[in-house]
Amino acid sequence: MSVGAKKALAAYGKQNLQAQIESASPGRLIVMLYEGAIKSAQLGKLHMQNGEIAAKGEAISKAIAIIDEGLRMALDHEQGGELSANLDALYFYMIQQLFEANLHNRAELIDQVVTLLGDLRDAWESITQPAPLPPAIEQEAGAQQDDNRGTLSYGKA
Repeated sequence: MSVGAKKALAAYGKQNLQAQIESASPGRLIVMLYEGAIKSAQLGKLHMQNGEIAAKGEAISKAIAIIDEGLRMALDHEQGGELSANLDALYFYMIQQLFEANLHNRAELIDQVVTLLGDLRDAWESITQPAPLPPAIEQEAGAQQDDNRGTLSYGKA
């Protein structure tokens, strides 16, 4: 692939990400932060295994920044109370583990952090996704749509 094509794809990816961020709910933004931290940590592990020291440091540093500057800063300690304090402590622990993994090439610490991040991401995804309708309500909604098909209404009967 040519350098120009790679730059075009990278620009498209950035624009796509920007569009996702602008249209995302607050809960979805948190999920996106978890996904970014997971991806960066996993990339750091890959670079570690390949002996690419500089790239490893960059990727793990990015994961740390997402956790510290994104997830930790998003905590509302006034509203969140004990839950917020517990998450803050967990995020701090993850940062320490990633720092240790980077310093001493300990891939198992990255795996541990990725597991924690994945569990938290899954919890947020379950919270932010709308609950499915029970079958009876879903059938009623489908029947109402069929009844209204082809009818144009402006709010008056």
